[in-house]
Amino acid sequence: MVRTTAIQTDGSALHRLSGTIRARYETPIAFQVGGRILGRDIDAGQRVMAGQLLFSLDPRDLNEAVNIAKAQLATTEAALATARSELKRQKKLVADNLISEFELERFELAKRSAASQRNAAKAGLEQARITRSYAELQAKHSGILMEVSGEPGQVVSVGQTVAVLAQNGKRDVELFLPDSRQPPRSGVAKLNDGSSVDLELREIAGAADPASRTWRARYRITSIKDDLPLGSIVQVQLTSEDTEQDTLVVPLGALDERDNGPRVWRVIDGHAQPVSVQIIGLGAEQARIKADLPPDTRIIALGTHLLVPGMAVRTHDQ
Repeated sequence: MVRTTAIQTDGSALHRLSGTIRARYETPIAFQVGGRILGRDIDAGQRVMAGQLLFSLDPRDLNEAVNIAKAQLATTEAALATARSELKRQKKLVADNLISEFELERFELAKRSAASQRNAAKAGLEQARITRSYAELQAKHSGILMEVSGEPGQVVSVGQTVAVLAQNGKRDVELFLPDSRQPPRSGVAKLNDGSSVDLELREIAGAADPASRTWRARYRITSIKDDLPLGSIVQVQLTSEDTEQDTLVVPLGALDERDNGPRVWRVIDGHAQPVSVQIIGLGAEQARIKADLPPDTRIIALGTHLLVPGMAVRTHDQ
């Protein structure tokens, strides 16, 4: 007994898929300084507004850095005041012809050096204050927190993700497509409320997933649908504009590549008969072929390497 299956037209496996509503922009959130998390003011799934406090670090080390910068600024300002006073005194000596102009240049250089050090210390204090402000991590955009991994007491490094924010605004539909063909450019998604929205391909992963052999694709929702619930499942029908009308899809197990080239097997009057085919592309589970066979023709799906022309077989449809 052999199992048979119906030949499909190319792209039929892509016509209806399940997709997931995703935010157009999903931003990893991280501190710009390292330290120990002191407070966490949010939870996963919570809506937040731009500017809202999310996390805070222990500020003691950052406060100490500001104090050190203040002390450095005070020291350089005192040095600058001394250099200015000394330069003023030396100018009087030049006026009285007690020292030369050449000697005066040394004090002018010292004053300029002290001014530069003061400016550097002033900039260092400003930078220390800015760094201290990084101890409070605020939302840069309004949206929903999809993930929250940071916990009070946890020591985090610079750039370590502590949450993921799905920004309010545009939405995409994320799909995983078989690797046997390029993704269609457009489609339609049916929402849970029964309405439909048009889709346009926005991005496609650079490589197929090595485990599932699928391509991750994101389709933009062309209409304004900013309130769609994130993570909800929608039914998607894609439009294959570039599909060749005579290209067919068969299971990999239906291909027989012995002897005289690739072929598939039909059952005619209870006997197996081969039909030559041209292979267009191979996927993880299916093959795209060209053959002189109409769509929906039933062919033997498994065990074709055991068949010979005219062999008597009994069929079991799938």
